Amino acid sequence: MHRTPPLLLNTDAIELWPAALLRARSSTDARLLAQAQWVLRRKHDGRYLAAVLPRGVHSLVTHLPREPGVDLALATLDTRRAALEAQWLPMAGLQARLAQLGLDAARYAADSGLRLEAEPALLHYAGRDRFHRPLWLRRPAAQAWRRLRLHAAREGIALDAISGYRSHAYQLGIFERKLARGLTVAQILTVNAAPGFSEHHGGHALDIGTPGDAPAEESFEGTPAFAWLQAHAGAHGFHLSYPRDNPHGIVYEPWHWCWKPAGG
Repeated sequence: MHRTPPLLLNTDAIELWPAALLRARSSTDARLLAQAQWVLRRKHDGRYLAAVLPRGVHSLVTHLPREPGVDLALATLDTRRAALEAQWLPMAGLQARLAQLGLDAARYAADSGLRLEAEPALLHYAGRDRFHRPLWLRRPAAQAWRRLRLHAAREGIALDAISGYRSHAYQLGIFERKLARGLTVAQILTVNAAPGFSEHHGGHALDIGTPGDAPAEESFEGTPAFAWLQAHAGAHGFHLSYPRDNPHGIVYEPWHWCWKPAGG
């Protein structure tokens, strides 16, 4: 019998994950995840907030109703999948995230030439990445990634995903961690797009690697996998986003590929 791939339901503050794909962090988590259908996961820190069980919602935090976005997240469960496929999340909180970094959306867009990327309301499971994390993409990108990887495997080339979809909140977390290590915002912007401007937000971009090669390093350029991608990725709709001397101020990223619809 054909089994529908798992879905990620996305809201501004909370993601709803299929419980079977999440890792238990305690014995209590394990018991709940074994019974749950969905888990509400806070986006900015990954905290599990509640488990949706056949008998109702089980809170994993105190004062669950006070958590921003809980009502919207639970209401999303009742939304038809076809409606979610066509929806993108509002970007009302983005300027506040950029302000934390001393950035202005309009000025950054003009300086970098990058466009704002909304988050999709629905993402599709595309297997697991190199680190055994669930890989989420928009449906056409997920289908294209499976075809691309199978094509490569048939020709003796092993490809793996380093990362796929990332939320605005997760992107801000990348900046916060690097700032804590002593980097400046200007230094970080040479290797990471500002929150709201990464192609990963839209669910169409992948960081691709090959087993045995360091993830997200320029050394990937010298692998047979990269040569194969240069020859064949375009036929599957994937294109290199940041070649050498790109106009966006981003360092050369031979690992970063984005799926684009024909004519898009």
